[in-house]
Amino acid sequence: MTGTIVVALVLTIYLASKPKDINSITGAVLRQDSDLGKQLPIANAQISLVGDLADGVATSDSSGKFQLRLRQGIRAGQMARLRISHPGYRPMDFPEYLLDRLYIIRMVPNDQTANGASLAAPIILSDIRVRSATRSEISVDAGSALKTFEVVNTGDVPCDRHGPCSPDGKWKAAIGGASLDAGENNSFHDVRVSCIAGPCPFTKIEQDSFSTGGRHIGVTIRNWSDTTTFLLEAEVTHITSGDAILQSFPAIFDRTLSFTLPASAQGPSIEAAVDGKEIVFPLSPALDLSWAACTVKASGDGTRLYRCVLKSGYRFR
Repeated sequence: MTGTIVVALVLTIYLASKPKDINSITGAVLRQDSDLGKQLPIANAQISLVGDLADGVATSDSSGKFQLRLRQGIRAGQMARLRISHPGYRPMDFPEYLLDRLYIIRMVPNDQTANGASLAAPIILSDIRVRSATRSEISVDAGSALKTFEVVNTGDVPCDRHGPCSPDGKWKAAIGGASLDAGENNSFHDVRVSCIAGPCPFTKIEQDSFSTGGRHIGVTIRNWSDTTTFLLEAEVTHITSGDAILQSFPAIFDRTLSFTLPASAQGPSIEAAVDGKEIVFPLSPALDLSWAACTVKASGDGTRLYRCVLKSGYRFR
């Protein structure tokens, strides 16, 4: 029995210590700074391994995250040289064990030392605004509309169960009403229905097709006494569509500028004073700016989050 236990223990230790294959390495690329709150994510950094170990090159996303897929047969614990590059940062090339862990890589900007000190006088960007256009509906007051109508009936006539009848089924009733059309691109609102003549206490609104407004409105009245007269009134709004200009101010944190735009926003641009001179920078689909590397991420409702990180030689004020 003792020999069996020893063999099982040796086999367990062997299997536990046997190197396993590793399929990928995952991590994030951040900006090096002694202030942890300024270690911002770096997008579009290129991560690779020297030699024929990785399956291509990985690129960090807007949150700095990357996943580099490895060739088949790579063992956990194998030594490799990790290489990271980005146009705005100093390249990195260092040995690293390939393990199943999270790799946090911090890069130093080209125009700074590792402590964040500037190496050259930067170009200053200030008074930064974000501008875009969106299609919107514009409502204009177009006056009011009214219509009078009668619900003709003779009172004190028993119903004898031949409808329509009064709500209690006792008296013969009549059903009448009116409707209005506001016309193309018009809408009714603040609609009112009033009984203005006749035995109004013996009437009721049978069908309400007016209280929500809209292009078409109408009302149906039940009357179980003598003829009554009603007034249908409403305010009219003319609706047109046009371009509205949206202007907002981005959030700037150290060397990163962030802002969001709604799904309907078109033609975004960034306006800024560059060394005191006002310049407009259109944001093309390529997000190519001379002074920043930008990324965009869309959420489920179409809202877009833009993040722009300054390139070497520039600074926000």
